[in-house]
This record gives sequence, C-alpha cells and structure tokens, in this order.
Amino acid sequence: MKLLMIYCDRFAYKPQIKTLLDLPDFTEAKTYDNVLVGFIQMEKEDEANSKYFETKLVKSLKWAAKKNETKHIILHSFAHLSNSKANPHVTKDLFDAVEQRLQNSDYKATQTPFGYFLDIEVKAPGRSSARIFKSFEI
Repeated sequence: MKLLMIYCDRFAYKPQIKTLLDLPDFTEAKTYDNVLVGFIQMEKEDEANSKYFETKLVKSLKWAAKKNETKHIILHSFAHLSNSKANPHVTKDLFDAVEQRLQNSDYKATQTPFGYFLDIEVKAPGRSSARIFKSFEI
C-alpha cells in the first residue's frame, strides 16, 4: 500500500469522469480548508490483508493530522503511486472502514467521490510536515 499525505490550507475537487459505473453518481464540487488529504493506493498484493492495512492507514493518518493540527481527514483514491492496483471494490470497502474508524476517534473524515477522475486543487504550505509518504508491506 502506498500513502501520500498532504496537509492542505485548501483542497477542492470537482468530479469529471466516472470510471466505475456501478457506484453512485456525483456532480457536486467541494472545497475544504485546513485538511489532511490521504492520497491512497491499495495494491493487488494488499487485498488478502486489508485489516492490517486498515490499521496502518488509520494510525498514519491520525499521526499526520496531529502533526498538522487538524482533525479533518479526506481519503482520496489515487491509483498513480504504483503499477499494482487492487480490486476497486476491495479498496472502497477499505476506505469505508477507515473513514468509520476515524470518525469513531473524533476525527471528521470524508472521502472524495470514489471511481471518478476529479479536477483537484491543492494549496499546501511549504513545510516538511505538510508532505509525508508511506509505503506499507506485510
């Protein structure tokens, strides 16, 4: 699993192209301030150990959010960090579980529309804690 975390003074998106036709439709653009965005890629070899990766994601996202003094975390599927891609429905299930665990820990957690290419806007400060990369393996 690959995780790129970017703290954003401002993060915005607008759905453009739907790639997974069996998932809900989204058309609304959204903008957030003071958020940590997790750009997440679940890899094919991660599928058999999704609980392990769920825990790793939750811990890493909470740690980075604390470092950047925010309680709002956005989960964004970003299948551009590796050539290996998990089944999108397995990935979506992981995102739902991570979102719920974060919310249960008093974080405001949301997801960008899953199964879409999005126009995105990222405004991030120039400090080291605003950009953190993690690669998880079993």
